[in-house]
Amino acid sequence: MLRFLLMGIAAGALTGVPIGPVNVAVIDAAYRHTMRRAIAVGLGGALADGLYSALGLLGVSPVLRSYPSVPPILYLVSGFVLLGYGFLTARSQPIAPAQPAAIEGPNASISTIQRREMCSGFTVGLALIILNPAAIVTWVVIIGQFIPETTTYTGIACALGVMLGSFGWFALVAYLTQKGKHVLGDKAAWIPRVIGIALMVYSVYLLTKAVRYFIA
Repeated sequence: MLRFLLMGIAAGALTGVPIGPVNVAVIDAAYRHTMRRAIAVGLGGALADGLYSALGLLGVSPVLRSYPSVPPILYLVSGFVLLGYGFLTARSQPIAPAQPAAIEGPNASISTIQRREMCSGFTVGLALIILNPAAIVTWVVIIGQFIPETTTYTGIACALGVMLGSFGWFALVAYLTQKGKHVLGDKAAWIPRVIGIALMVYSVYLLTKAVRYFIA
């Protein structure tokens, strides 16, 4: 089981490297909000990665092979979702820190605001993977190529490893973005714009894959 856990950690970290919606959300949270929110976004994305990888490990692959029209539909849905999110990210502006009382009223505490910020970030990270169903196709491909056949227990161990690897990568991205923001100052405004544009390019790629299937 340790071998599968380590394989999952490696897979989770390596699949986080390409530009994806959670990477974008983590960078956006670290740049425009706080490190705390960025970590929460990464945690939500890592949990969703673990869930999708578990589905791939424990039985979705035969379904996708039996219904070849399903992956293009997933690409189509993901392409539109990511296109919209990339557009919003590219247009985003830094949010100036606000006083707790100004947001929540005189009875609000800092801990309450921080907790809501964490919940909000976690929900964003989770939703960005759940609403990106093409991710499950990616995990099925990765699992089929690099991870040997698993039992229920080794599959769970591998999925937990994916969660750990994904979260480790997202935490690193949050840390580097936060450091870059402090070093670059106002010049860091280009970061979400470039990442947003890159995400839109990726969404066009997904849409193209879907269209090619339907016109073939």
